[in-house]
Amino acid sequence: QVQLQESGPGLVKPSQTISLTCTVSGDSIRDKFWNWIRQSPGKGLEWIGATRSGDHTYYSPALKSRISISTDTSKNQLSLQLTSVISEDTAVYYCARGDDWGPPRDLWGKGTLVTVSS
Repeated sequence: QVQLQESGPGLVKPSQTISLTCTVSGDSIRDKFWNWIRQSPGKGLEWIGATRSGDHTYYSPALKSRISISTDTSKNQLSLQLTSVISEDTAVYYCARGDDWGPPRDLWGKGTLVTVSS
């Protein structure tokens, strides 16, 4: 049984940083592709970035200047930092597993809502 669980603060103030962690249970993050994806009513589903156990990392061109994705293989954790946030960064943030850099993703976390507001 494999589970992905997102965690982190649900409320972040503008100009600050969204910091999220995805904890993977029942599987190793090595030799897999791990994604951060978000969804909001205004933007729809948006791919943020992905990493292969931290060896290679790719970011969305629209967000890459503000994105940092990292892994902790000893803890089976995937982390996301999004800096200088604005209200439009409000979204449900998901982590997801795939067999390659692109779709499909076979496992998703339940997502966590992050609201950017003062």
